[in-house]
Amino acid sequence: MAQPVLGTPWKKLNGPVSEDEIAWVDKYWRAANYLSVGQIYLRSNPLMRADFKNQDGPDGFTREDVKHRLVGHWGTTPGLNFLFGHVNRLIRDHQQNAIFLMGPGHGGPAGTAQSLLDGTYREIRPDITDDEAGLQKFFRQFSYPGGIPSHYAPETPGSIHEGGELGYVLSHAYGAVLDNPSMLAVAVVGDGEAETGPLATSWQTNKFMDPLTDGIVLPILHLNGYKIANPTILARISDGERDEFFRGMGYHPYNFVAGFDEEDHASIHRRFATLLEAVFDEICDIKRRAAAGEASRPFYPMIIFRTPKGWTCPKEIDGKKTEGSWRAHQVPLASARDTEAHFEVLKGWLESYEPEGLFDEKGAIRPEVTEFMPQGELRLGANPNTNGGKLLEDLKLPETSKYEIDVKNGGHGFGATEATRVLGEYTAELINNNRDKFRIFGPDETASNRLQPSYQVTDKQWFNGDLNDDPANDEHLSPVGNVIEQLSEHQCEGLLEGYILTGRHGLWSSYESFVHIVDSMVNQHCKWLEATVREIPWRKPISGLNMLLSSHVWRQDHNGFSHQDPGFVDVLLNKTFNNDHVVNIYYPADANLLLAVAERCYTSTNCVNAVFAGKQPAPTWVTLDEAREELSAGAAEWKWASNTADGEEPDIVLGCCGDVPTQETMAALELLDKLGVKCRLVNVVELLKIQNASENDEALSDEQFTALFTADKPVLFAFHAYPGTVHRLIWDRPNHDNFHVHGYEEQGSTTTPYDMLRLNHMDRWALAADALRILDAEKWADQIAEWEQFRQDAFQFAVDNGYDHPAFTDWVWHDAKDTAAAISATKATGGDNE
Repeated sequence: MAQPVLGTPWKKLNGPVSEDEIAWVDKYWRAANYLSVGQIYLRSNPLMRADFKNQDGPDGFTREDVKHRLVGHWGTTPGLNFLFGHVNRLIRDHQQNAIFLMGPGHGGPAGTAQSLLDGTYREIRPDITDDEAGLQKFFRQFSYPGGIPSHYAPETPGSIHEGGELGYVLSHAYGAVLDNPSMLAVAVVGDGEAETGPLATSWQTNKFMDPLTDGIVLPILHLNGYKIANPTILARISDGERDEFFRGMGYHPYNFVAGFDEEDHASIHRRFATLLEAVFDEICDIKRRAAAGEASRPFYPMIIFRTPKGWTCPKEIDGKKTEGSWRAHQVPLASARDTEAHFEVLKGWLESYEPEGLFDEKGAIRPEVTEFMPQGELRLGANPNTNGGKLLEDLKLPETSKYEIDVKNGGHGFGATEATRVLGEYTAELINNNRDKFRIFGPDETASNRLQPSYQVTDKQWFNGDLNDDPANDEHLSPVGNVIEQLSEHQCEGLLEGYILTGRHGLWSSYESFVHIVDSMVNQHCKWLEATVREIPWRKPISGLNMLLSSHVWRQDHNGFSHQDPGFVDVLLNKTFNNDHVVNIYYPADANLLLAVAERCYTSTNCVNAVFAGKQPAPTWVTLDEAREELSAGAAEWKWASNTADGEEPDIVLGCCGDVPTQETMAALELLDKLGVKCRLVNVVELLKIQNASENDEALSDEQFTALFTADKPVLFAFHAYPGTVHRLIWDRPNHDNFHVHGYEEQGSTTTPYDMLRLNHMDRWALAADALRILDAEKWADQIAEWEQFRQDAFQFAVDNGYDHPAFTDWVWHDAKDTAAAISATKATGGDNE
């Protein structure tokens, strides 16, 4: 099912905007500005009444009505209020499905003012009554203890993008309009934000949009000239240079300048309304031509909106320029409570908006202030696309068993399968079943990470083929497709976030080492989810953000040290406090476990799912049923691998987490078995299940943990990432002091797969030798020395021959059948460099 069509999209007006509406937009702007200044400064007496009865201080409007601690940002807010007013007018006149994304980082007062004026704020906060008491509560709560944040945060209706970290407004906007053909996404880009790397490259995302099947993004560059304390680059270049820059990016720039002279506000609003209509007419023409079959990529309109920073605030304070300077960025009157002079300036500033014409004697907003606002779900705060869980539909999942690797007949450890290719086959059918609500995003690595089976059912969306002299050289490219590849992790992450925040599902894949590029983006998304889960019940659950991290550390022997970093898991662990459960971390050891994990991820909500899985040929250890059973617990003993009898205590527990560590642990177990060492094999697929039960109420209980890892036996644990991560997770667990963890030790090079393991003491001989040291180093001294010598000999073999020792490459678990075929398949594909 496609996203719902709200109103009558892409409909032109028959004539100019009426003068009544022009006057109304000015009322909206004045009201929003008053509400914004009030939020930053006032804790009481919200309408500055001389007869106000102040329980906290003297009667009348005095410095006691100003907040003790002034927190917030004014500089970008009046321009945003101006744009909100005009976008509301556009929506009402055209009945246009539209959302508003606020890129400038500190426009929170404008967002909350907007939702108060369109009525949606009181729908989720009935305690903010439409009177003086409600207005006081609305002002006081802003950036106040126990109140609301200063950004356009999830607490505010209509927001899907919080500008706390700058650079992502366009990627979120473009993600929102994908498969959403009726949507107009107005994306306001701050001119400071425009200097960030992610934003600079996100202008290019228009090359992927199909104007027929997708909505339209209208970028508005909010050019107010200054960042916190410095001018902005785009404000200090000529109009011609700036226009050429955006034309080169594929846009048709419209320039609008206001606020730098004494032009009356009615004239300014009239000019902008006329401009906005011209821009919208152009957008309607783009949509009309697309519907008529035009195949060429359009130049999309954008607006360069140039106004003074802090527009309408006092022009000077203490003899220094304020409006139109960096001094307006945050709180222009920082001493409004402390000095009478600054308080009088604040009072005059608030009075300049003529609040007596905006609020009645009871403090209610006058009806003429909201006369021309959109109604129902067309309101910016009520559009269901900004509360995507309202639109979320379950995916039609494929029958997973069709893709199961047959371990029952092949035996545990059977074959040499590329696990992520199996995931790709499963996901291809998933796409085919859910054409308009599931997408794959990736930085030119979809095929590299073995998800290319999707190309059997869909193409990569690409609307930029006009100048291709050799179309036959392009593969799987078309204007419509469920895969988007842009060589920017930021864009892939941002597009997926925008897509799922508006009610859809998806997956993005990346090389494990370079997912760090979006550490902070994932952090911001987690914070959005944490706030939602904890305290915003009116926001409906959205689908999980699914991340496949492949081409991982243990098989980056071909690209080398620069491509070896498994540390993203440690960033995610910072999100595991407070039992919010917005992060899931999976290390499936084989293809069937990966299928079980995918089933869960594709049906999850309000979380980030990080799946670490290799793409190189590897054994399949468990059946699909066994995989599902293990996943339900998070960890399991592989009793078919353990060499202890029922009820017999092991000499040592061999724990493993991750596909390559599992394979090496299994090989080490065979080495130890030949010596008569009794081993229990425990595999962990969901990392957070072993986290301290005292820190995670969904983890294994201490009793369950002990049943797996024993109360007092040594545990040798082979972990995919850094060893300290495991100790960080289990420091409060029984028997923690007996854990000996192997993991990545920041050692690597361009070398062979075996040597990559050797360098980090993760190869089977290192694991087995360490097990003997733990048990009785003196008793097993000769065997330990033999294995250590072989490790060096195997390395020398690789140096001499350029490939790994047969004892490493030819090993297959003893229960597996078709051993020769498995070895052959491993050798045939083991040299794949991508």
